[in-house]
Amino acid sequence: MKSILILSDFIIPITVFIIVVYGCIKKVDIYDAFIEGAKDGLKIVVDILPTLIGLMVAVAVLRAGGVLDMITIVLRPLAEVTGFPAEIIPLSLMRLVSASAANGLLMDLFQNFGPDSFLGQMASVMMCCTETVFYTMSVYFMAVGIRNTRYTLACALIANVAGILAAFYITKTVFF
Repeated sequence: MKSILILSDFIIPITVFIIVVYGCIKKVDIYDAFIEGAKDGLKIVVDILPTLIGLMVAVAVLRAGGVLDMITIVLRPLAEVTGFPAEIIPLSLMRLVSASAANGLLMDLFQNFGPDSFLGQMASVMMCCTETVFYTMSVYFMAVGIRNTRYTLACALIANVAGILAAFYITKTVFF
């Protein structure tokens, strides 16, 4: 375990060193290549900034407006019938939009129920089994200029539902 910690401390500096050495061997002007990459990166940031602002506003509206609480109230009877914990519903919905907002909800679950509780463990597993679909699609598709997403959204939502159900099943069978 100690060797893994030592390796993790040095992995980024070693990677940078290898890239610089490789660039020197290939006789690449490393500084100019770095500056060009930084310029391209800033152009991408400017292109996706409106999308990021829109997503942040949507997250703020969902959290402050009580939309997540209303959706939870509507879905609670279905959750109770299936045995799915209704307290996870806001997290599973927010996870689709924003990882940082989902992490905030995860911390709330940890404070209220504890990280070792069924809800805490299920939420942890769920965070690993799901993706921020709307963020990922909007940012990455916008960055590379994809306009026709075809079946991406439907497949990503199905995969997220599968991840949520897998988290429920795994937590129930493995931990409890």
